[in-house]
Amino acid sequence: MARTLTAYLARKDVPALVPLQQAVDALNFKLTIDSDYAPFETSGYLPCTLDGEDAGFDLRFKDAGLDVPAAIQASLAGRDVALTLKWGGDPREEMAALVFCAAMVKSFDAIVREGEVDTLLTFDQVVKKARALLE
Repeated sequence: MARTLTAYLARKDVPALVPLQQAVDALNFKLTIDSDYAPFETSGYLPCTLDGEDAGFDLRFKDAGLDVPAAIQASLAGRDVALTLKWGGDPREEMAALVFCAAMVKSFDAIVREGEVDTLLTFDQVVKKARALLE
């Protein structure tokens, strides 16, 4: 199972903490992103709280042109930033990463790739994966 998600979005659309948290809240998941989140500065573990418990993940910002599979390059359409999210084996960490990506897709026009595959996940697929972890 892949423990990596990559969200691609336009540099101008990368949100600050407050709009990002508002987008997460709108999804009705109990995820709080730590104040350590800073666009283009966060590099490493990003603490999060999911329903009162620790649930962070590793977050890295990079140029989207690096290591993009040819099969999805056309889908990027102006999305020049890649946010790579990685987590360990804890399902809370995975859920936090999924909810983070769902907010990016819904509110900031991101597209999401799971692992190293050449297919992109829709908003509904990302949310479905997150909800499945609740069960």
